[in-house]
Amino acid sequence: MSRLPLPFPSNVMALPSADRREKLRVLEALLFAAGEPLATSALAQHFGEGDDVTALLEELQGLYAGRGVNLVRVAGKWAFRTADDLSFLLERQAAEQRRLSRAALETLAIIAYHQPVTRAEIEEIRGVSTSKGTVDVLLETGWIRLRGRRRAPGRPVTYGTTERFLEHFGFDAIQDLPGLGELKGAGLLDSLPPGFSMPSPDDAHDLREDEEPLEDEPLGEGEDDDGEPMGALPAEDAAPGDEADEDGIDERD
Repeated sequence: MSRLPLPFPSNVMALPSADRREKLRVLEALLFAAGEPLATSALAQHFGEGDDVTALLEELQGLYAGRGVNLVRVAGKWAFRTADDLSFLLERQAAEQRRLSRAALETLAIIAYHQPVTRAEIEEIRGVSTSKGTVDVLLETGWIRLRGRRRAPGRPVTYGTTERFLEHFGFDAIQDLPGLGELKGAGLLDSLPPGFSMPSPDDAHDLREDEEPLEDEPLGEGEDDDGEPMGALPAEDAAPGDEADEDGIDERD
């Protein structure tokens, strides 16, 4: 009795051709060897004009899905990262040389969600003064940058996040930051005041209408980046945990 041919399952992908397999191997090697995420355009330089590098990246991403290492997009570029559900393994072995203070973390979060934002606006949102050292530490990490100056009296400096911020925290774009619903679901915003809302984060590189270019002129002696006199914060104006924390680093165990 003759047998009918079995239908080929529609959910099974055909194996790539030898030529395509070689291209995937090249792509894989480039990404593994890179010390930082690579843009599609940079990867395309290693292939011919007719090669669809984006399609190759998506195929390679699918091949790594479900493995211990995943191919992900960060800051609009491509990189291999440890799978999210296995990140705790690295956290156990990571030696944390210094830890950002609570003030620095709060300041970073405000800049990420409210950018472009001035130091005075950060203080208004936090409800307490922010030491210059806290902002300096964030600038040293490369996670924030000076965007420009606000078109307002005093022309205060505006701050925004950087590409390094996206790379470090594994976001493709600033719009990938958790929303209000996600933060509440994680128990990070258990009690909210009536009418509380969160802005939609935006890290557009171009200056806005209320910003002007940051000039190269040096800051006046005795002034900080907002043009305000520098000095120690009064104890009554410092947030809990800000005392003796002007460098933005929490040295406590």
